[in-house]
Amino acid sequence: MTGGPATLPLAHGVGAQHDLPLSPFYAYAGAFAALFVSFLSLGLLWSSSRFRGDRAGRPLPASVQRLADAPATRTALRALGVAAVLLLVLHLLLGPDDPERNPAPGAVYVLLWVGLVPASLLLGPVWRLVNPLRTLHALLQHLLPAGHPPRPLPARLGIRPAAAGLLLFTWLELVAPANTSATVLLVALGAHTAVQLLGAVRHGPDWFAHADPFEAYSSLLARLSPLGRRADGRLVLRSPFNGLDGTPAVPGLVASVCVLLGSTAYDGFSDNPRWIRALQASDLGRTPTATLGLLGAVAVVAALYALCAGTLRLLNRELTTPLTSFAHTLLPIALGYLVAHYFSLFVTEGPRTVIMAAGTDNAPSPAPLLGPGGLATLQVASVVVGHVLGVVAAHDRSVRLFPPARAVAGQLPLFALMIAYTLGGIGLLIA
Repeated sequence: MTGGPATLPLAHGVGAQHDLPLSPFYAYAGAFAALFVSFLSLGLLWSSSRFRGDRAGRPLPASVQRLADAPATRTALRALGVAAVLLLVLHLLLGPDDPERNPAPGAVYVLLWVGLVPASLLLGPVWRLVNPLRTLHALLQHLLPAGHPPRPLPARLGIRPAAAGLLLFTWLELVAPANTSATVLLVALGAHTAVQLLGAVRHGPDWFAHADPFEAYSSLLARLSPLGRRADGRLVLRSPFNGLDGTPAVPGLVASVCVLLGSTAYDGFSDNPRWIRALQASDLGRTPTATLGLLGAVAVVAALYALCAGTLRLLNRELTTPLTSFAHTLLPIALGYLVAHYFSLFVTEGPRTVIMAAGTDNAPSPAPLLGPGGLATLQVASVVVGHVLGVVAAHDRSVRLFPPARAVAGQLPLFALMIAYTLGGIGLLIA
């Protein structure tokens, strides 16, 4: 984060160029080779769709299912969410307005935003289970007299409100002045709570799945979890590719993924010395210029994907929904960017935040788990692996949607898009 005087330390998970001993030639060449070999192998060996979406999975034992679905388990998780947000508010109200001594900023920007990545990958859409706003809404329903029945959500709404919320949160994280101050965080928390509760009062608890940015964020990442639910509600272990294939093609999916990709890309270049000098010299001022930079990064990601989708439509006139048909293939790419950019932040600032929450002022950050070489390898590998997974998902969807004679040629625009995203992602690591 680059906002104002009170800014969270190590807010960018990526080190500077001198910290990452990468050879640009080998990084680019290795990434291109991995994508090309994957694309060629899939074209030769994978002629029919193998993924079954939410119909796939090996059921877990009935005792595990009963434990996961037990009211006591759900109540305990909701209580954990409420306790965490109460603790956060107390630290904001009573703690020092200094991110070096107050764990609240780290709780929001590290434990919540970054921590939802491993939590959702391991356990599924966890935020839906612990979401304190769902609990608060349920309490309000019990305490207030019954009013008008909830209005159904329009089908065209999809998760567009959640996409807008993701953009606003990334603006707060990456652009807003004094984004770690107690006042700013309290105002943001209050506004988020008010909007979500008003929407839930009008439309019922289904509103959160469509409008809560953290719930949508967790649910999208959980598509790559080996733990999931089949269409019949059974808790199963499944290939992450099946979970990915079952991603609902709802309005707002493309926008949500483009926000994740674009905001992470902006985070990658926002600490570049040339960009910092541009912010300082801008006649518009730092915050407007940074806002335009964030919006521009999201717009570039979206424009490239829209161009790819339009080309796919030209190649196959029967493909009526090119934007949403392949949007799920961007999720592993977004995950690779998130891991590459935020791993070092999570493993250093995460424990430090927990230590401060336990009562230690100005707790030191733990030593990094990886040295510069190891971190560089992890970052490049995360970007490349994410794109390879995207290529696999795109190929399986292509052989399902395109005639056999055009299945390989029809996905060339997607392959070109993923090469562009890969080169851009690696460029942000070494530029």
